[in-house]
Amino acid sequence: MRQAELDYILERMLDARGNVSDLNLTVGKPLQVESSGVLVDVPLEPPLYKLTPFQTEILALNILGKDGRLVKNLVEHGSADTSYFVRDRARFRVNVFSQRNTYSLVLRKLETTIPTMEGLKLPEIFRKISEEKNGLVLVTGATGSGKTTSLAAMLDIINQTKSVHVVTLEDPVEYMHPHKKSTFNQRELGKDFDSFANGLRAALRQAPKVILVGESRDRETVEIGITASETGHLVMSTLHTVDAGQTINRVVGMFDLEEEKLIRIRLAEALRWIVSQRLLPRKGGGRVAAFEIMGNNLRTKDSILNGESEGKTFYEIITDAIPFGWRTFDHSILELYEQGLITEETAVAYATRKPVVQRGVDQIKSKRGEKTTDIDGLELDEEYDQATGGFKKKRR
Repeated sequence: MRQAELDYILERMLDARGNVSDLNLTVGKPLQVESSGVLVDVPLEPPLYKLTPFQTEILALNILGKDGRLVKNLVEHGSADTSYFVRDRARFRVNVFSQRNTYSLVLRKLETTIPTMEGLKLPEIFRKISEEKNGLVLVTGATGSGKTTSLAAMLDIINQTKSVHVVTLEDPVEYMHPHKKSTFNQRELGKDFDSFANGLRAALRQAPKVILVGESRDRETVEIGITASETGHLVMSTLHTVDAGQTINRVVGMFDLEEEKLIRIRLAEALRWIVSQRLLPRKGGGRVAAFEIMGNNLRTKDSILNGESEGKTFYEIITDAIPFGWRTFDHSILELYEQGLITEETAVAYATRKPVVQRGVDQIKSKRGEKTTDIDGLELDEEYDQATGGFKKKRR
């Protein structure tokens, strides 16, 4: 297969629907794209009803090219990550993986324009996060929840406001930051460094003020990242965790039991912010982001050092700091509901504490003059008799 033929297939997939985020090529299924969070088939002429193992293998080998390292990873580890570029159309983050003795491919479409806070409608607190001079900032969430996009928006704020050296370590490089006030050096895993830990260790000798680590995958990377944040660098990274509490537990759990006390002390001092995010179905189509944002104050430090306890959970700490720009997922979800961006069903389904969100939804509906219950026509069977001071049966 020639590159022009591969590019033609990918372009047809991109043109099949609006708001395409991923291309999916799986044996036994037609070409598929993920549009607004839903997988849909892509029609071709002549029709292609089911991909064969031979077809997906040819597509995979053409994307991996002649890179022996990637082919070795695929054969030995069962998957390989790379990037692919369709000229004048799109860049992709590609994962090729084996399943049931065949190969499948998922291509995540990468945006070519740098996202902005205003364009993404991020909370204003993101600007404050970008102003940090040092420490550790973690952006967490499931795969595809927009972590990289939020980080790119924060890096763009730094790029516009600070004359500093920024080094990014990514797999692959997703957003190509132009040099504005800042100087950017963007390095890609496999091409410019062999592991996040080694890339981060080398970055400490490259005189950066800001270091972006695409993913803190292991203990060594986390430990070097904390060390870098302790020595005056602003370190920004991602984790696949759902909220602040799980993020703390994941980091601590990477270390041995005898090291737990020390890592809690270091983390309590180094951590600046944890931003967790989820993408919710938007009313009318598309998706919208909900955030949990936790900073570091005396109560946060105490819960990191000693663990959560009654009255000292991260949820309660964040709730009490909402006036300072922090927010729980539930608070963020209620804001989206109040703005009319999501339905009541979506709000309750994605809530952390469903009773809290349900009460909030009822309060919003009450302010709007809407019914908060479907129960009608309730009345007492007895009525109060002022003359006798007792109750009597109602006349019907």
